[in-house]
Amino acid sequence: MNITWLGHSCFKIEGKIKGQQITILTDPFDKSTGLRLPKVRAEIVTVSHYHDGHSNVAGVTPVEDKGLVVIDRPGEYEVADVFVFGIGSYHDKKQGKELGKSVMFKFDVGGIKVLHLGDIGTVLSNLQLEKIDDVDVLLIPIGGKYTVNAKEAAEIVRQIEPRIVIPMHYKIPGLEIDLDGLDNFKKEMGNKAETVSKLKIAKKDLPVDDVKLIILEKS
Repeated sequence: MNITWLGHSCFKIEGKIKGQQITILTDPFDKSTGLRLPKVRAEIVTVSHYHDGHSNVAGVTPVEDKGLVVIDRPGEYEVADVFVFGIGSYHDKKQGKELGKSVMFKFDVGGIKVLHLGDIGTVLSNLQLEKIDDVDVLLIPIGGKYTVNAKEAAEIVRQIEPRIVIPMHYKIPGLEIDLDGLDNFKKEMGNKAETVSKLKIAKKDLPVDDVKLIILEKS
């Protein structure tokens, strides 16, 4: 599996299942963010909520002869042998009264389980944790303001206990949204992090003992 960060909450997740290449794109952003979404083809697009920085489905090109499946709500889905589980959450700490609802998406791609938390605004409930179950790679917002902050994100990491954590939705050059940067979350996680341009991972290579913090460079 390859995971590439395109910026904000948008990741390109690529895997091969039964000899067929599959590409998933999460929360594609539009130009109102100050960032430019590169040209990208995908079979599956997930939308955690319909704010401009997370729902630019029109900016995604379908894979030829396969079309584009958009998933934007809780439920269980199977697309091209990829299992997708949507789990409801709140965008704020007042049960959605301020910013509305969001959706977390868990992908099972060839046995590697990836959880994209969307714009979650609170730590997880016991019911949410039961639905989430085990996670290999966690994609988590850390920038505060509109989502959990660094301290709350670190608490969610402790709740889920994934193998790998990749932060998202934080301040980077060019982003015209007021968010906190990366440093506070790195401190909360013990300042041990590996920075890579793309995460290439196989099931056998997943960390066994400690949670590994991976910082993806924006592609």
